Amino acid sequence: MNYVQQLTDVIKSIQPVSRALEQQVQAHLDNLTKPRGSLGRLEWIAKRYCLILNTLRPVIPRKAVFVFAGDHGVAEEGVSAFPKEVTAQMVYNFLKGGAGINVLARHAGADVRVVDMAVDWDFEGVNGLIHAKVMRGTRNMAKGPAMSEEEAAKAVLTGVELARKAVGEGIDLLATGEMGIANTTAASAITACLCAREPAEVTGRGTGVSEETWRHKVEVIRRALQVNRPDAQRPLAVLAKVGGAEIAGICGLVLGAAAMRRPVIIDGFISTAGALVACCLCPDVRDYIFAAHRSVEQGHRIQLEFMGLEPLLDLDLRLGEGTGAALAMTLVDAGIKIYSEMATFQAAGVSAGAEE
Repeated sequence: MNYVQQLTDVIKSIQPVSRALEQQVQAHLDNLTKPRGSLGRLEWIAKRYCLILNTLRPVIPRKAVFVFAGDHGVAEEGVSAFPKEVTAQMVYNFLKGGAGINVLARHAGADVRVVDMAVDWDFEGVNGLIHAKVMRGTRNMAKGPAMSEEEAAKAVLTGVELARKAVGEGIDLLATGEMGIANTTAASAITACLCAREPAEVTGRGTGVSEETWRHKVEVIRRALQVNRPDAQRPLAVLAKVGGAEIAGICGLVLGAAAMRRPVIIDGFISTAGALVACCLCPDVRDYIFAAHRSVEQGHRIQLEFMGLEPLLDLDLRLGEGTGAALAMTLVDAGIKIYSEMATFQAAGVSAGAEE
């Protein structure tokens, strides 16, 4: 089975968001009992949501956060403050409902769907987990490609299919999360290549490593880029050479949401690395993305600027898992409620302001 060709077909199916309803949506927002534009980005959120779903009557959506988990061979280089066993341990924590993403997803009224993309652990028979293992951890990118292009494409298509199934179930707002020890190293390498930056510019502290470990991490990323020589003009190859299977899954969820014409909220640095690959594969995907927040990871700002995305929140978050995306879901709900529940000037018997 040619996964690369299947992925090419998915990309070809993605269309930009139609703006046919834009004037009507804007007119309704302007006719609500408030000065025009006074609810700022909440109005912007509402308009974008309406245009993506091509509707003048938006409703509060069913929501799901997909937490993609995978191990990374580069962890053996000592780039993280935590051992790789933590990836599997945190998967169990997600399934028990005890992690940060579980708490904030409950707050947002969203499902949490945990996906085993490449955890080096046997989860056979574990209930509640989406079993989609492509491999038992990627290979060490400091010594060669983390994945083959076929493996990367298979992982991306897994994310695409999860998006399709979710929309088929009635999920209209998707979000990305992740778990994988050493995945900030992979995300930094992807970002350095696709955004044409030096590794030190895009590499942060990840799990909170020391200055010495950070310098070592930068050197490992530099070595991985030298060994693999990824070409930014071939985004899938970049993902395969220096990425991770869970980042590929995120890329696929973003592409799948766009193919199904549904909005997707991306979380922090690692999730945005997946979205970055998706946007490089298909620029129209950007129309469907909400950037949840700006992480304290220094490369995140560079990613967002490169993609032309303005984050909804800036709360000094760096946990990942989809926590920022879950919080952003509450803002999408707020924007929709403003659009749908706020009275118009005529309905409320309130005099409208003068035209500007």
